[in-house]
Amino acid sequence: MAQKKKNWIRRVVGLLLMYVLLFVGYEYWQKKVEERFLYEDMIHATNECIRVGDWKCAEKNVQELLKSEPNDTNLQMHMAGILFEQERYQECISYIESLNFKHKDLDYLVEKSNALEQELKNLGVEKSMHFRLEFDGGPSKKDVMEALAVLEVAYDSISNLFDYLPKNKMSLVLYEDKEYQGTGPRPDWVGAVFDGKLRVPVNMMAYREVYRPVLFHELTHSFVRAMTHANVPCWMNEGIAQVIDGSHNNEEHPAGAKPSIESLRKSFVKETDSKKVQKLYWYSRRMVEELLWRDGDGPEAFRNFAKCLQDLRGLGTDKALQKYYGVTAQDLLETIR
Repeated sequence: MAQKKKNWIRRVVGLLLMYVLLFVGYEYWQKKVEERFLYEDMIHATNECIRVGDWKCAEKNVQELLKSEPNDTNLQMHMAGILFEQERYQECISYIESLNFKHKDLDYLVEKSNALEQELKNLGVEKSMHFRLEFDGGPSKKDVMEALAVLEVAYDSISNLFDYLPKNKMSLVLYEDKEYQGTGPRPDWVGAVFDGKLRVPVNMMAYREVYRPVLFHELTHSFVRAMTHANVPCWMNEGIAQVIDGSHNNEEHPAGAKPSIESLRKSFVKETDSKKVQKLYWYSRRMVEELLWRDGDGPEAFRNFAKCLQDLRGLGTDKALQKYYGVTAQDLLETIR
């Protein structure tokens, strides 16, 4: 009887140990799964920060990721690039020198960091409060200072309109175009573009009546990008940029049928028909003007528009428009005459 009792106790203890081990194993597995999901979520969030140029957010996230994977060379290369994009050139160089591997991209960052610091020194230009400067070619100090002066005025104006101050400096590339094609007192093309960085040909500084609206226009795109992580419909992005640059106010209503909402939503860059492009830009401006007029077209109108832009990511275009203006994009298009 005593032996049976001992055997029963052993079985019970064995079963309890097995259950404990299973429970601990399950808890450990679940913890690892949760950690993996958190890690992947952090990777996704970091990529999003990098995509929109939010370098402070990206730096914070990469620092956290490096705590889990301190020897991950991909993360280390991202950290070097993030320091570079924040104009922290000496920190970038020191960080790269501390790494125990070599890569051509890291060599480029060291070379570019040294070159940019030397360029600023040669030009006698202090680091800008709102712009991270890069140079391509040999722009003169006069052209650099002129571009910066206009951009600083534009920066203050747009930040006041939207009641928004970007967290990060905006990247500005000033380049000397060797293939300048302009003719006469007004060039027949404008080379300033925004592709995540504001790229401005300093040759354009000779055409004051052209470069001021162009810089205001492209800087507006920079602000829109900084304010929202969403894919902003092209008509909203180009419409507000035209309103702020003020250079297309007297254009006549284009002939023909209205464009579709789909054609207004997607990028205009791939369109080859100049008349269609002109129509898309005209309707974009008018649609945004209509939204601003609904709020009186004063300071509050621009701030309300900025809030709508910031809600695009969470709500989508039509729900954000309905929240702030009581219309969908299609409804808005139908009101334009």
